[in-house]
Amino acid sequence: MSEVAPYQLLIFDWDGTLVDSIGRIVEAMRVAALACDLLPRSDEAIKGIIGLGLPEAIQSLHPDLHEPARVEHFRRRYSDAYLALEAEPSVLFEGVRESLELFREQGYQLAVATGKSRPGLARVLAAHGWLEYFDITRCADETASKPDPRMLHEILGHCRVAPERALMVGDSVFDLQMATRAGIDSVAVGYGAQPLSALREHGPALAIEAFNELRAWLVARTHGQSIEVGSYVG
Repeated sequence: MSEVAPYQLLIFDWDGTLVDSIGRIVEAMRVAALACDLLPRSDEAIKGIIGLGLPEAIQSLHPDLHEPARVEHFRRRYSDAYLALEAEPSVLFEGVRESLELFREQGYQLAVATGKSRPGLARVLAAHGWLEYFDITRCADETASKPDPRMLHEILGHCRVAPERALMVGDSVFDLQMATRAGIDSVAVGYGAQPLSALREHGPALAIEAFNELRAWLVARTHGQSIEVGSYVG
């Protein structure tokens, strides 16, 4: 008889994990900096803050930006630039839609834990026809920003799942740090904001370069098999 899958709940970051939006975030941050007469940070520096809530991201990139009015101006210019770039919503990574449908059929609960704002997530969920798709979604503007584990605790409570039965999937160190602090296993994806070389330092259970590798790993675990995926054996 096949073994029971160890996880009941799959929690996903949004940008850089489910959707290919990192380039647009980088560009919008550069536009906002120029509009505020600030020196734009490098692409790598901007990618390094993706996953944080917007206030925390701005503070990390531009620590000398203190005046509330200037911070709000930056936030608005970023939001305007990002919305313009998202006139056509960022596409899902290959295999995401099919994999999520399979996970749902297999009985997993599905959740999103993101640094996006609630209005921003609602907009992109609607664009993909997913407003009612996930069991719960949590955003940085309605709870604590990553890597604080509060949003994961809230997701676990809503889904009534123990930490050891949940899995966090993300592309930033903040995702993995948050998972560790919540006592949750994590999966590092290397096709988003940050490279696997940085993410591996945070002890993910799995590291992948394509979303379909997650599906293969979970299917194998369901049947008590061991398969090689990327640089890890699950």
